[in-house]
Amino acid sequence: MIPSNSESRDRLARPERTGRRDFLRAAAALSVGAVLLPPGTGRAAKPVDSAVLRAQRLAWAGVRLRLGQDTLFVDPLIDPTVWGAALKDPLVPMDVSSGSRFVLVTHRHSDHFDPVAVRQALGDTGTLVCAPDVAVAAAASGFRVRSAPLYEPILLNDFTATAVPAADGYGDPQVSWIVSGGGRRVIHCGDTLWHGSWWRIGRQFGPFDAAFLPINGARFGWRKPVSEVHAVLTPEQAVAAAVVLGARLLVPIHYGVAASDDYQEVPDAEALLLASARKRKVSVELARPGEWLTWQART
Repeated sequence: MIPSNSESRDRLARPERTGRRDFLRAAAALSVGAVLLPPGTGRAAKPVDSAVLRAQRLAWAGVRLRLGQDTLFVDPLIDPTVWGAALKDPLVPMDVSSGSRFVLVTHRHSDHFDPVAVRQALGDTGTLVCAPDVAVAAAASGFRVRSAPLYEPILLNDFTATAVPAADGYGDPQVSWIVSGGGRRVIHCGDTLWHGSWWRIGRQFGPFDAAFLPINGARFGWRKPVSEVHAVLTPEQAVAAAVVLGARLLVPIHYGVAASDDYQEVPDAEALLLASARKRKVSVELARPGEWLTWQART
């Protein structure tokens, strides 16, 4: 959730950094069958099986999926002006060396549909896949677009992407994305809040190898009168969503922006997430921007 272009973010400030995040990260439970590969380890990378699905956490809510030579991005963010100094995540480059390219966006807000990132990710030949309400505007901006109605599977080479319901804190249209490939299935939920479609999604498409879920429970003051209601999943709600979806691993996204008068995140979101996950026996991986998760292929 981010203010519109007409709503100022000048008062946002960078928070203090401590070692608490690394301590919490060490306490997170690792999923069986998923291996975290940190960037910049200095060790030579082993060759990756072409049938193995890999997922890289990007800045804010972004995720990059790799399967063979093909790359699929969800909500990539690279434009530093979107959040400015308020976002402490490093912006991960959109480099793609070969293969086909695809981008999925959950909705039109600039922290999820960043035209700069989308153009870099797609290059000259890639395809942007989005819900019909976004597709018209995206096509008008010059993108090669493929429209994806709810519950309609879209074949993207060896990936299959399906848009499912989500709910936006502003009331703007939004979808979540289910992506399958290499015998694995993940779901990416943008910045949705809690809604009544979780059970249907879980029954029809679950279980999931991983669920990328927002956790910052943002409350905003740009819309008047102010509701004081969480407009994004809280950490506890993200765990509940993972349970209903049948997610084997919860990877938190969409958190870590400095507070302002008009934008407040749940304090200590990671600690709250881990505490709630322990109670409900949900595995969590606190992947940092740039880090990869790899699943062994299923046939």
